[in-house]
Amino acid sequence: MLWWVGTSSRGKPVTDAELAKRLQGMNLYLIGMMGAGKSTVGQLLAQRLEYRFFDTDILIERVQQQSVAEIFQQAGEAYFRALETQVLAQLSAYTRSVIATGGGIILAQHNWSYLQEGLVIWLDVPVAELAQRLEADTTRPLLTNGTDPVAKLQSLFEARSHRYAQADLHITITPPATPATIATQVLTQIPTVLKPIG
Repeated sequence: MLWWVGTSSRGKPVTDAELAKRLQGMNLYLIGMMGAGKSTVGQLLAQRLEYRFFDTDILIERVQQQSVAEIFQQAGEAYFRALETQVLAQLSAYTRSVIATGGGIILAQHNWSYLQEGLVIWLDVPVAELAQRLEADTTRPLLTNGTDPVAKLQSLFEARSHRYAQADLHITITPPATPATIATQVLTQIPTVLKPIG
């Protein structure tokens, strides 16, 4: 199937392959709140661009042989954040990769030095939609400590939104957009933040 993505400076459609060429191997980093769909959308983007896909949380779980929830419970959030930075530093050495990051990765200023080596894309989902998506999810340590999940998500969003807003590309997601639709939206908008060809 041929996907048309945006238009070139001459008004011609841009295919996924042409967009991948214009990216010149630049990594795409997906940021945003838990439940925003970074992993699902990231995998679709990687397929369409013929990039590799990485999820920082999954890599941390493999290295530690523990779930994120277990790491939080046994070693604390600060330890998890340190692991997150180590993984991000290693991934930044790669090229042609789509990387889904944890929701709090943007809190550490030094993480931005790695993120900004690629194209940073914020998947912005309304808090009410996030709460609905995460309602039955017991794997999120920041939501399983007995607090009201909606209030907790709202406070996390308020604490993080100014950092998310530093992304190169801000994708506002309106339900009921599907992951495939969102991936197309991302690919269509990437050319707007890339330097024009020639």
